[in-house]
Amino acid sequence: METTTKNLSRRNFIKLSGLTGTALTLGFSFSASAKEQTIWNAATTESSGVELNAWISIDTAGKVTLLNHRSEMGQGSYQSVPQMIAEELEVALDKVNIIFAPGNGRKYGSQITGGSSTIRGSYKKLLRLGATAREMLIEVAAKKWSVNKSECYAENGEVIHRASGKKMHYGELVADAAKLDAPKEVVLKNPKDYKLICKPLPRQDTPIKVNGKAVFGLDFKLPGMLYAVVERSPRFQGKVVKFDDAETRKVPGVKHVLKVTRDEFGNMREGVAVVADNTWAAMQGRKLLKIEWDDAAFAHHSTEELYTKMREQVKGDVISYRTMGNTVTAFAKAEKKVEATYETPYESHSCMEPLNCVASVTDDKIEIWGPIQGPDWIQQNICGHFKLPPEKVIVNMTFLGGGFGRKAFTDYPYEAVLISKEIKAPVQVIWTREDDMTIGPFRPGMVYQCKGSVTERGRIGSYEAKLAGQNMDMQNPGADKTNYNRSATEGFLDGYFETIPHYNFGDSPLESPVPVMWWRSVYSSTNAFAFESFLDELAAKAEKDPMDFRRQHLSERYHLLMDKLEQVSGWKSRTKNTGFGVAITECFSSIVGEVVKVSKNADGKIKIDKVWAVIDCGWYVNPDIIKAQVEGSIVMALGAATKHETTFKDGKAVERNFDAYKMPRIQDIPEIEVHIMDNDEKAGGVGEPGLPPFTPALTNAIFDLTGVRIRKLPFSLDKIV
Repeated sequence: METTTKNLSRRNFIKLSGLTGTALTLGFSFSASAKEQTIWNAATTESSGVELNAWISIDTAGKVTLLNHRSEMGQGSYQSVPQMIAEELEVALDKVNIIFAPGNGRKYGSQITGGSSTIRGSYKKLLRLGATAREMLIEVAAKKWSVNKSECYAENGEVIHRASGKKMHYGELVADAAKLDAPKEVVLKNPKDYKLICKPLPRQDTPIKVNGKAVFGLDFKLPGMLYAVVERSPRFQGKVVKFDDAETRKVPGVKHVLKVTRDEFGNMREGVAVVADNTWAAMQGRKLLKIEWDDAAFAHHSTEELYTKMREQVKGDVISYRTMGNTVTAFAKAEKKVEATYETPYESHSCMEPLNCVASVTDDKIEIWGPIQGPDWIQQNICGHFKLPPEKVIVNMTFLGGGFGRKAFTDYPYEAVLISKEIKAPVQVIWTREDDMTIGPFRPGMVYQCKGSVTERGRIGSYEAKLAGQNMDMQNPGADKTNYNRSATEGFLDGYFETIPHYNFGDSPLESPVPVMWWRSVYSSTNAFAFESFLDELAAKAEKDPMDFRRQHLSERYHLLMDKLEQVSGWKSRTKNTGFGVAITECFSSIVGEVVKVSKNADGKIKIDKVWAVIDCGWYVNPDIIKAQVEGSIVMALGAATKHETTFKDGKAVERNFDAYKMPRIQDIPEIEVHIMDNDEKAGGVGEPGLPPFTPALTNAIFDLTGVRIRKLPFSLDKIV
């Protein structure tokens, strides 16, 4: 992996990627009149001012280099993106090199690695890019042999004449191919002919992560770089009244102590930075700071106060988001009805790699390096704050040691830029684990009140869900606080909206100074616990099998997934003394169903025996990556359900490190079996959709075994009787 220090012209791209000077370089661009992106040959556009927003290059040695505009944080884009290119280009995967693009939203389009969007948002154009290069190379070879192009085909980095067996290596063809205009239309492979796609190929980033060659944010260094840590208000919105740094400055290596701000959803948060020539000195100096904070202007909530407010709010009116029929009348008239309240906790992101960022501010530009999920967002943010044009703000991505949404935020790069600008030197700002866990933003805690009824035929007659919790969209100054939460139905299967005659989903936003933001699968991670638990309660009221109860409301695509789920889990042959629970959710255009099996050990404690997951993500690239992401999602969900939460006391986050914020250990992880549906549907997300169904499947299984309904998270498996 390489980072860039210059604007990526075609010439610099060739230099940085190690390509030779002559290369076939293709990319996308929106022309003034085009409704869709057009593929261009960089050689023919270099003098025309057309900017390309994605590049693939092949040099005279046959080396293929791809410029990737998305980050790699463990989800597998470093593998799956070149796997797609190599498939249509007809080259071995080890012939493809990938480098990260700098932040530039105008040039590359959306660069945010979130919403499980990397594959589903770009797979068609990346396949087309590879096929275009292949067809241009075939065209050159055919001309050289004076044969019809249809008589030639590409394979393993060569163009072959079918009749004579003549071959030419791609490297021999790129010079002439670079002179051609890219064809407007190309034919993509039939999926049945795939050689690489849908195959469990080993990840290319694994060796460099094992041998230490992969550069993460904390690994990145610049000549003359200093190191900074920041003491921030423990109560989120506190302001610095004054500080005494006399003892701090006595620590050997400390160079600067200064007040600094951090942009949190447009709200400027204050802190005091200690800058030194090594991280240890900065951390020791920080401990000796004496700061007086003004934090009297906002509520110092405790966890109990927050949830008391939410419990009261769900009893009142909500801002309706999606509604059909009349749930009030339908519920009142029904004979069989259920009411239940569910609660989910605040959570820390707790990435393996804590936040960090390197910034270098000079007279003519700002440059940033680090574990960044949204380089284009960060570029826009810095440009806005410092009134600079985009070409003066360069944002470079390193590998990320986890992200989960937190590293798409703009606050930590902005803070690093301010410090570098003030001290007139490059600086790496490092967040300690305690900073990472206590400053936030956090996943919002939520309370749900659900009311529903079932008909005499055992179908859902009405379904109402009221949500109370912080709305992530209402934290900016001037935000419209009368608007609904647009994620109020996240996780709920789209198919239900076609068959439930009366439904209403709405929210009552909680006002709190606690900062909140996206967490893996966003609101689906909390919504699904309430929605799928409540569906199980409705099934019980209808006296129906939970799988059959869901099936009668859903269409064929869902039925096929449930058929597979029943088959692999042995759902129809469940035995006594075991509990089976099911949950099916929809998230980022993918459907995931999970079955959890539980039983009791010799001590009478609940143990999770096995988890079966079936994912329907439509068209996909690498089954091993999909399985790894679903497994990781289940482990993360297990932690949030049974191990950890962030609590607050007197306006401060209580859990500061892993001694209090407990993570699942290897002995806690059950056997997990993942299956992938094969169909012709469009590509859906993979990195997040496996998380939402686990917790309700687990609690539904516990009910099946014990008759105990769990409606509040987190809970301890050891305390269920």
